[in-house]
Amino acid sequence: MKVNSRVLIKTIIYIILAVFIVAAAEIALVYKKVYGPNIQTTDGEPYTLYIPSGSAYDDVLELLYANNLVRNRDAFEWVADKKNFKAHVHPGRYIIRHNMSNNALVNILRSGLQEPVQVVFNNARTLQELSEKISVQIEPDADTLLQLLQNEQFIQKYGFNRNSIMGMFIPNTYEIWWSISAEGFLDRMYREYERFWTRERLGKAADMGLTPNQVITMASIIINETTKEDEYSRIAGLYLNRLNKGIKLQADPTVIFAIGDFARQRVLTKDTQVDSPYNTYLYYGLPPGPIAIPSIRSIDAVLDHEKHDYIYFCAKDDFSGYHVFAQTLEQHNRNARLYQRALNQRNILK
Repeated sequence: MKVNSRVLIKTIIYIILAVFIVAAAEIALVYKKVYGPNIQTTDGEPYTLYIPSGSAYDDVLELLYANNLVRNRDAFEWVADKKNFKAHVHPGRYIIRHNMSNNALVNILRSGLQEPVQVVFNNARTLQELSEKISVQIEPDADTLLQLLQNEQFIQKYGFNRNSIMGMFIPNTYEIWWSISAEGFLDRMYREYERFWTRERLGKAADMGLTPNQVITMASIIINETTKEDEYSRIAGLYLNRLNKGIKLQADPTVIFAIGDFARQRVLTKDTQVDSPYNTYLYYGLPPGPIAIPSIRSIDAVLDHEKHDYIYFCAKDDFSGYHVFAQTLEQHNRNARLYQRALNQRNILK
């Protein structure tokens, strides 16, 4: 009986050990499925995954598999099923890192932990160009953005119209969710616009007798007059002198905007006869809206303009990009002849 008891005890121990070994193996297998590295990226570099709005679980799987991001697909889908990822799909821009676990990736995707994009839109000249620059950085396409920007009924809630709406966009770098809607993006830009126009800036504009949109419009002309930032405030002071004296601005960039030929280097006399409210050779005052998106520096240069008696300015004939300024028409005509001669010598006809 003692022998049999010992055998029985040993047998029980062996069975228990076997159960533990099998259980440990199963636990190890499950652990590997959940926490083991299963995500791969090309050359080990982070991969940016874009999940469009309206995507379903199967669409996400297709994106992952089409880009060869998952080594063991069964293991990934097992974890995704256990965590009910199918019911928690969120659009967005996600950064996937090499050797992530199934658990880590599913947690990011099902929680909507997307990475923001850095949206920049400097130097846009038209609403079409602005829409195109923005659309390559966020999900809404250029046509959707453009339709909203041209929708008078929609943009009037911001206090703008089709001519002035470009002035709502203060050029900067903005952290924004890629999946933001077109409406949400414009709402955000309006908040940034209001944040930019502090009490101090509004006060300076009022002292000049200008609205914020007029300040931005003037700045948009200035950045197209010169590439030299150290001239911004001087040119701003000159334009203000002309406005205050009731003299037409006669700004070449406004004519170029009116004819829509942004490659034009030389404005001809016939160009200045184009009938457009943007043609400051024909019409007094500022155009009805910006002719481009000006930089923050140029806007502040208008607000902190240089005070002087200059009425005229002309590009230097050395093509340095700088300008010569004059108080009288006689001085200006002399400067203009020198520049026109230089243009002719270089055969710059337009």
